[in-house]
Amino acid sequence: MATPVLDKADAAGSPEPGFADSPYITVTFRIRRFNPEVSAEATWEDFQLEIDPKERVLDGLHKIKWDLDGTLTFRRSCAHGICGSDAMRINGKNRLACKTLIKDINPEKPITIEAIKGLTVLKDLVVDMEPFFQAYRDVMPFLITKDTNEPTRERLQSAEDRERFDDTTKCILCAACTTSCPVFWNDGQYFGPAAIVNAHRFIFDSRDEAGEQRLEILNDKDGVWRCRTTFNCTDACPRGIEVTKAIAEVKRALITRRY
Repeated sequence: MATPVLDKADAAGSPEPGFADSPYITVTFRIRRFNPEVSAEATWEDFQLEIDPKERVLDGLHKIKWDLDGTLTFRRSCAHGICGSDAMRINGKNRLACKTLIKDINPEKPITIEAIKGLTVLKDLVVDMEPFFQAYRDVMPFLITKDTNEPTRERLQSAEDRERFDDTTKCILCAACTTSCPVFWNDGQYFGPAAIVNAHRFIFDSRDEAGEQRLEILNDKDGVWRCRTTFNCTDACPRGIEVTKAIAEVKRALITRRY
């Protein structure tokens, strides 16, 4: 059964009259709303905006929040693609709202916006991130050495050794990769791509001495072997991390015990 759609149109953010060459266009934001205090069912609600197509989806959400419906709920912080808090499904793909330009997602049709999949929706576009962060914590995402004393000098590392795991240092924990994974949708017990990426970052760090521990953690039935190499995670990553490649390298390390 199709989710019902409500209409709410307004000239929020419209330019001042008299500007014939205004860059503004009319765009429809179709947002999947959910408020457990009102209904157990989600509904689609339409909002019409006058907006510059060079603005971002996050700007449109702000216009709705500030001018049309203050109850609209979503996460955002830095608004510059660093914090990762505004990951959501935009036109069916996981993206960061702050990095997605209106003009790049066919504004002539309604722009659909909904919460990322695989995590419990708390309200509107906000999901419960605790299972995601628990998987992240479980892979011990920090440097571990056998020396229990404070180092007396910097732990030096060559540029070549640093380059080995450079790609996976870019993760911003937005969950876009993990919540684009069909295995994670089917079973939330799977560690997920983001946790494996962050394990990779330390497994292949020449200064770290807990690679074997992390590999054993990921050798679990809910670990790295659950990956089916669909490349959804790589496509979804807003930082351009080669997520599928990193997962394959962890699998290879488990087989060969070389890293």
